[in-house]
Amino acid sequence: MDKTQVHEILEKLASKEIDHYKVSKEQFMDFRNVLVKRDDFKHFRGTAQHNGEVIYEYTENPRS
Repeated sequence: MDKTQVHEILEKLASKEIDHYKVSKEQFMDFRNVLVKRDDFKHFRGTAQHNGEVIYEYTENPRS
């Protein structure tokens, strides 16, 4: 997964075009490296799943 793909996915989450996105264990670090650089980083919530997968959602209120 390259940075462009991650940016597109994060924009779709932020604009509510998609409501969640599942990231595999193999994709996690690439995805996270792009995510943490965003100004709205705290609006994204990642929920851990089995086998190292994480489901990301965009929330209206940032986490503290």
